[in-house]
Amino acid sequence: MMDMRKKHPGAAKVAPYCYIAPITLILVTFVIGSVIGSIILSFTKYNIMTEPIFQGSKNYVKLMSDIKFIKALKNTLGLVVLIVPLQTVLGVVISVFLVANRHRFLGKLANSVVFIPVICAPAVAGVVWRELLNGKIEIVEKFFGLFGIQPSMLLGNARTALITVGMVAIWKWMGYYVVIYTSGLLAIPDTYYEAAKVDGAGKVRCFLSITVPLLRPTIILGIFLSMASSLQCFDLIFNLTGGGPNNASTTLVVYAYSKCFGSGDAGYAMAISNILFVVILAVALLQRDMMKRKTSEVS
Repeated sequence: MMDMRKKHPGAAKVAPYCYIAPITLILVTFVIGSVIGSIILSFTKYNIMTEPIFQGSKNYVKLMSDIKFIKALKNTLGLVVLIVPLQTVLGVVISVFLVANRHRFLGKLANSVVFIPVICAPAVAGVVWRELLNGKIEIVEKFFGLFGIQPSMLLGNARTALITVGMVAIWKWMGYYVVIYTSGLLAIPDTYYEAAKVDGAGKVRCFLSITVPLLRPTIILGIFLSMASSLQCFDLIFNLTGGGPNNASTTLVVYAYSKCFGSGDAGYAMAISNILFVVILAVALLQRDMMKRKTSEVS
C-alpha cells in the first residue's frame, strides 16, 4: 500500500473525493436539484400533466390574499408554539428521571417504553389514534368521560383538533428527544454534583445551577430540531384529521399537498413549499448562530 502511494501520489489526493462522490451526487440530484426545480416551477402555471407556463410572481402575489394559506400558516406556527415548549420541558424532566434511575428496573423499563412510539411510523400512529378517538372504544370512552370529554369531538371540533394533533405529535416523538437529552445529561461529570452536595446544595439547586446551564447547548439543539419537525409535520395530520375540520388542522405542508394532488395546481403548491423552506432555513441558521455563541462562551 505504501509503495502504491509513493508511485502514485496523486491517487492519494483524489481518493477522498472518490469516497464522497456517490453521496455528493445523491445530495445534489435529489436535494439541491429539487430545491432549484421547486423555485423555478413556483413561477409557473403547472399541473404535472402539462408543460409549465411561466407567469412570473403571480403565485406568490396570490398567496398574500389566500385565506386558506394564511390560516395554514397560522396553524403551522400554532403547532410549533404548542409542541416545542411542552416537548422540551417534558423531554428534559423525563430524561432527568431516567438518568437518576438508570440502574433500577423501573428506569430501564421506562427507558425502553418511552422510545416505542418513535419506532412506529407516523402514518400508522395517525391511523391508530384516529381509531382510538373515533372508534367508539368503550374503555377509551370511559377514560375520557372521567374528565367530561367526548373523544370523537377532540378531532371533530375545530377548537380542539389542532391541539389534539399536537399532543399526539409530542407522544410520537418524545422518545427521540429523551435520547438526545439523556446523552447530554450523561456527559455532565458527577464531580459537579458531588461538590455541590458538599456545599449543601439540594436537588432543585443542583438542577437549576448545574444541570440546566451545562445542558443548555443540548436543549438548544433539541428545540430547533423540534421546531423543524413541527413545521414539516404531515403524515400524522393527514391520517388523523386530513386537515379538517374546516381546515382547522391544515398546515402549510398539508395545504401544499392538497393544492398539488387535489387541485392539480403544482406551481402554486411549490410556492407554498418554498415559503415553508425559507422558514425552516431561517430556523436552521438561527440554530447555527446560537450554537456558535454557546460554543464561544464555553471556550
